[in-house]
Amino acid sequence: QMQLVESGGGLVQAGGSLRLSCAASGPTFSTYTMGWFRQAPGKERQFVSAIWWNGQSSNYADSVKGRFTISRDNAKNTVYLQMNSLKPEDTAQYYCAATARVYSGTYSDTHLYDYWGQGTQVTVSS
Repeated sequence: QMQLVESGGGLVQAGGSLRLSCAASGPTFSTYTMGWFRQAPGKERQFVSAIWWNGQSSNYADSVKGRFTISRDNAKNTVYLQMNSLKPEDTAQYYCAATARVYSGTYSDTHLYDYWGQGTQVTVSS
């Protein structure tokens, strides 16, 4: 069983930056592909970014490409999401997720993930 704890959310002005962290429990973190998702009130949870278990591949939603960067430190059991040039439409609860499934696609489907954190709120003011 893996537990995920997100941190780093907060209130920021448009154009600002935040770095989210997701700390994972368990000795097998390096075998998991990690994803970030977000959910705004009244909307479905949407994919933001994913990074493969070995850190050699990652992908992003079109809405965040060029602004957000995902990374991981397997020695610290942590995955990060650096968010720059934030926009009011980035406001949402951000969730970290983990999957051990080997998949040839983009890991953008919520159903691929077995473990989820409780989320951290990001609010971007205009």
